[in-house]
Amino acid sequence: MEPEPLQNGDSAPSAPVPAPPSKMSNLEESLKLEHQFLKVPFEHLKKSMRVNHRMVEKEMSAVMLTVAEVSDRDMSREEAVHHLTSLVSRLQGLKRKLEESNKTEQLQAQRCRARLDHLGMLQVGNQREWSDIRVKRILVDYMLRLSYYNTAIELAEHSNIQDLVDVDVFLEAKNVIDALQNKEVAPALAWCAENKSRLKKSKVYDIPVVHVRSKLEFELRQQEFIELVRAKNSMQALAYVRKYLAPWGSTHLKELQHVVATLAFTSDTECEKYKVLFDAKRWDCLVEQFKQEFCRLYGMSLEPLLNIYLQAGLSVLKTPYCYEEDCTKEDPLSQESFRKLASSLPFSKQHHSKLVCYISKELMDVDNPPFVLPNGYVYSTKAMADMAKKNGGKITCPRTGLVCNFTDLVKAFIC
Repeated sequence: MEPEPLQNGDSAPSAPVPAPPSKMSNLEESLKLEHQFLKVPFEHLKKSMRVNHRMVEKEMSAVMLTVAEVSDRDMSREEAVHHLTSLVSRLQGLKRKLEESNKTEQLQAQRCRARLDHLGMLQVGNQREWSDIRVKRILVDYMLRLSYYNTAIELAEHSNIQDLVDVDVFLEAKNVIDALQNKEVAPALAWCAENKSRLKKSKVYDIPVVHVRSKLEFELRQQEFIELVRAKNSMQALAYVRKYLAPWGSTHLKELQHVVATLAFTSDTECEKYKVLFDAKRWDCLVEQFKQEFCRLYGMSLEPLLNIYLQAGLSVLKTPYCYEEDCTKEDPLSQESFRKLASSLPFSKQHHSKLVCYISKELMDVDNPPFVLPNGYVYSTKAMADMAKKNGGKITCPRTGLVCNFTDLVKAFIC
């Protein structure tokens, strides 16, 4: 079909203007930071599928074994009906479990799809809105890692970003963390058993580390043994060593010998080498170790995302001047919390000094040169001109209160 000719006064539809290359490259770089955003729900879905697959295999193997045993036996009609009824009931239970599992997998697959769609929505035109959602995601991640679960859930629901955050994953960890804080290792050991194969294949920076057995289980077993020793159940403790700790002897012999030697001591011993094993702070260490293993398992960063993004900004601002007594309060690194966060960061390499106006917070350069007041303080031309205009040519220094005329200012030059 031939296109209709344009009438008088009509104009050809304008083609969409492509985004500048610099902005597109910024968007691409921004998306590179979203590895965890996609990795976590995908790993969660894979875990659910593995658990469901093992459940089906276990149940079907039990059913087939029962059928084989029954078929080889002579039984009455009543016994046969009883066995068949039992098998049907078991299969119906399996069906219900599969239906529930299917719903869970569909929700997790929906979460993966929602996150892919969310990343695909990032364009130059909606970057501000997309960035606002990212900030909320980062805040939810931070609160979940610090165990502010209720606040994180409320923020996610209020912002309608439930599919874009990992609340359910962190709630799974919460059960184990709460148990460890109550000095119970059973949930943590169950978690280790459930994820045994995955813990052996943990990845560091996406590089598989195969055949490396997680040490978390060994640390948990040690702590359970120490609690038996603390309670003076020596015989039970020895039986525990033979059953649970002895298999670790080939890889952790020295540590095993060290912990078993606590049988010769009491929990109030003053021998420093063994006193530390009875220290209650070991439970806090187990909590931190579990958190690290949990994050590695799901491909999460060990540090909260908020800390990582803040450190990226602080790495540009950190200079030796930030640690001097006369550091301005406007500098984030004048605050102790930010200094602690930036402690491991190198100083920023500054080729040229930059002067920022105390009043307007704008850069002082050739287009906005600095003016020097009689008391020696320096402010930008724009800030001084605005102040003089509002106050009839008078200038008041915001730091010392000195009042002078605009004509008393001296222009400074930046080399």
